[in-house]
Amino acid sequence: MATVGALLTLLFFRDAQGRNADLLRSPLELKVLQISSGVWASAAGAMVLFTMLDSHGQPFARLGEPHAVSFLFGTNDYARAWALTLFAALVVFFFSMVVENWTGLLIPLWAACFGVLAPVVVGQILVGPEHDFGSDAGVYQSLLTSAVFGVILLAAIRVASGRLVSPDVLPRMFLFLVFALPVIVGADVLLAWFKLAGTGLLGSVTGWQIITRWTCLALICGMAVCAWSMWRRRRIDEKRLSRLLGGLAVAIAGWVGITAAMTRFPPPHYFVPTSISQVFLGFEVAEAPTPLVLFTHWRPNILFLLLAVAAVTVYLVAVSTLRRRGDAWPVGRTISWVGGWVVVVFVTSSGFGKYSAPDFGIHMIVHMSLNMLAPILLVMGGIVTLLLRATKSDPKRLAGVHDWVTWALHWRVLRFIYNPLMVFALFVGSYYGLYFSGIFGEYMRFHWAHQLMNVHFLIAGYLFYGLVIGVDRPPRPLPHIGKLGFVLAAMPFHAFFGVILMSSGGDIIAENFYRYFDLPWADLQASQYLGGGVAWAGGELPLLLVIIALGVQWSRQDAKDARRKDRHLDAGLDDEFDDYNRMLEKLSARQARNVRGPQLLGTEEGSSS
Repeated sequence: MATVGALLTLLFFRDAQGRNADLLRSPLELKVLQISSGVWASAAGAMVLFTMLDSHGQPFARLGEPHAVSFLFGTNDYARAWALTLFAALVVFFFSMVVENWTGLLIPLWAACFGVLAPVVVGQILVGPEHDFGSDAGVYQSLLTSAVFGVILLAAIRVASGRLVSPDVLPRMFLFLVFALPVIVGADVLLAWFKLAGTGLLGSVTGWQIITRWTCLALICGMAVCAWSMWRRRRIDEKRLSRLLGGLAVAIAGWVGITAAMTRFPPPHYFVPTSISQVFLGFEVAEAPTPLVLFTHWRPNILFLLLAVAAVTVYLVAVSTLRRRGDAWPVGRTISWVGGWVVVVFVTSSGFGKYSAPDFGIHMIVHMSLNMLAPILLVMGGIVTLLLRATKSDPKRLAGVHDWVTWALHWRVLRFIYNPLMVFALFVGSYYGLYFSGIFGEYMRFHWAHQLMNVHFLIAGYLFYGLVIGVDRPPRPLPHIGKLGFVLAAMPFHAFFGVILMSSGGDIIAENFYRYFDLPWADLQASQYLGGGVAWAGGELPLLLVIIALGVQWSRQDAKDARRKDRHLDAGLDDEFDDYNRMLEKLSARQARNVRGPQLLGTEEGSSS
């Protein structure tokens, strides 16, 4: 929490303004980041060792036996998760020692998110009925508690060290708490429902732990509301702020202690009888995936549902800001952005999302929708352009959204990510690397891995179509002829991938995984054939539509350039023809000199003879 809090404070809650606001001049936060990430890495390294021994019930002496370490590590998900956390913490620690500007913290922030989630997603929330709800709630709770409580801890450390929290930063912190705390509370309630599995709060150790954790959370929310109220009435001072931050730090410490203790007691949902489908999916899929079932049997995908709500809300707020200012924003772009997220929610929360794991054909429909359809709509929404237009950069105020987006767009790593070869390899190579390497069959056994694949599909498609038809100008834009070649080059790979799936004979991708379910309605060969057809048609048709859209954009751009040139000619601002005439005059003069040269040479030779 201290590491994530230091990262977020340096990124978004600094008292930085002016031309050099992107330079990190916060020695306290940087020092906290260095120390906390170092301690985090050390603790994660120790947890790799301890969880290997604890999960297998082995003493330290066992480590001296040949191949014992590799066996204990390879057969323990917790140990591998803590190893990922160790790597993430080391990444943060390394960058904290060398970072100088704002963009240098973006990679550590991503690494910290993976480090926080790794031990969580393979823990208690991965077991039992309804664990798809529990896993998504656990993801949001882990990330937001690390962020919110971490920022509060950094503010408490700052005040305890004799430094004040800038009055300009406090409104931003309170706004962050207003939106994050309700999500934390909601996720905690959902987690309690999942873990108790129908038992009472007072009927288990887990129930008492939940009550204690809710008490700490209620104290945190109450003190946050009290601080906000005093700030609104301008009654907050250094002494009161110190007391509130101290109380918040104690309540957060209690919440963390109870949360850690909960991992040592098996919750009631561990003991609920569970079917094979519930083991892998968290729910039953007894009915065949007929069209009626696919369109009517909904199961909310909390991860993408909340993400869509947040994305649409931010977009609509930005559009409203523009309109209040008197600026126009195309309605088509708004419809496109909202429509893209509607597609995401539909394919992940409807029956298509519910059956995307036990049926390969349905999985490919969801895959192609997230990779081909939704990204096309999203890139036409122009979210980056909208944010830049809706916000302004003021050197006399704290750096805000406009500055953050501008710095990110000039980030060298983003230019590398948007390299056409990199985007092409990610977009096309993902199909072959995922489905023909055994990764797919391994990942489908876990809810977190299935969600990670969906996120990957969406990001890869967004990058590809952002280069081709996106409204936002990418860091490495392509000319129109390059965009056309980019799309045409991708089409054969999709077709070839679909043909391989359709003509695979008796080879079934992830066959062991699908055999586990033993579903009476399942036909693995037919399902894979359907998936190949979807991959073929679902890849070709959207790309054809993209080519048409690209042609329209190309034509409009040429017409726009022609109109601009005509305006310049009419106003006398375009001297292109004058430059051309001067070039012809220079060529004519040079040719005349070349003609006179031989004539003079011939005259001189005649004189000498």
